[in-house]
Parts: sequence; C-alpha cells; structure tokens
Amino acid sequence: MGNSTIDIEIKDGRTSFLPGQTLGGNTRWLCSEPPKKASLQLIWFTEGKGDEDVGLVEEIKFENPYVSDERPFEFQLPAGPYSFSGRLISLTWALELQVDKEVIRKEIVLSPSGNEIMLTGT
Repeated sequence: MGNSTIDIEIKDGRTSFLPGQTLGGNTRWLCSEPPKKASLQLIWFTEGKGDEDVGLVEEIKFENPYVSDERPFEFQLPAGPYSFSGRLISLTWALELQVDKEVIRKEIVLSPSGNEIMLTGT
C-alpha cells in the first residue's frame, strides 16, 4: 500500500491511566484500497537487558474495514503490570493499530500514580 494514513486518537488526549480505568478513543485510516484486515491491540513490552517480553492483553478486530474508516475502541485496563523504567529494564504499555502491513504504536503509562515508576539503585 505505502500511501495509507493510519491514526489512533485517545479520548481527551490522555496518555496516563490508573489500573482498572477505561481507555477509549477512535482509530482511523485512509488507504489506497480496501484493507484486508484491521485490528487494534493493547500490549505491554519490556526493553533492556535479558529477554524482551511482550504481552497481548486484548485485541479488537475491525470487521469489513473500508478504504476510509473510523472505528471507536474501548479497553478495560488490567491491574498490571505497571509501567516502569529502570537502569536495566523498562516496561511500556502501548496501543498498536495494524491496517494490513501498516502499523503504528501509541505508548501510554499504566500505574497507580499515573506516572511511570522509576526504579533506582539495583
């Protein structure tokens, strides 16, 4: 495709959430031809030393996507794991919208304080 535009818009432009809150918004895309598949995933992933880990929490598959489309979404956020950043490893939450081969990722923070937990020391 190459010339498609895809976007994730989170309600109220929020990027930080507390466990158990609802994360909602809209996805939209404009493609040169009708996409064969479109889906939105709520994921977390780790980066840093050691094995990188990815967790798929929930996926919404958008049925019969049109060339130009807008679809609402809503996820109930789980109790964890929390977003954190340390010297050796960090854990990040994200929404990932995939329309055919195009993928975009929008990162969010999930923690009891609404801020990424900074691990110091060890």
